[in-house]
Amino acid sequence: MNVPAAGTLLGPTEWVEVDQARIDAFAAATDDHQWIHVDPERAATGPFGTTIAHGYLTLALLPAFLQEVFEPDAGLTLNYGLNRVRFTAPVPVGSRLRAQFEVVSAAEIEGGVQLVLAATVEREGAEKPACVAEAVYRLLA
Repeated sequence: MNVPAAGTLLGPTEWVEVDQARIDAFAAATDDHQWIHVDPERAATGPFGTTIAHGYLTLALLPAFLQEVFEPDAGLTLNYGLNRVRFTAPVPVGSRLRAQFEVVSAAEIEGGVQLVLAATVEREGAEKPACVAEAVYRLLA
């Protein structure tokens, strides 16, 4: 199985735009219709001056970002969970995001390998990342 060594950098990915349609679709899928996400008129008077993406929407992009920069030869790749997540800056509507991953560890487990990745999601033009997370995947034969 092709498993990158600890310290290996994967990415950055291509930029992905987070438009209002994506935010609205995420709100519909999760039943999280808080005004800061889905009401542009009200959000214009709020703390960010516009709608912002859900933090969990930003997090939900990690699997797609990872597929762009790493294609394991495993029979199955499972999202096993997260060790740590922080939403360190808002993602205003219209922002472009990309991610980079650093391999923290790769350990053999029964039937495959457990891969721990430090993920950083950056917003184009922003000083701080939008999200940092430690994601755990299981690559199974």
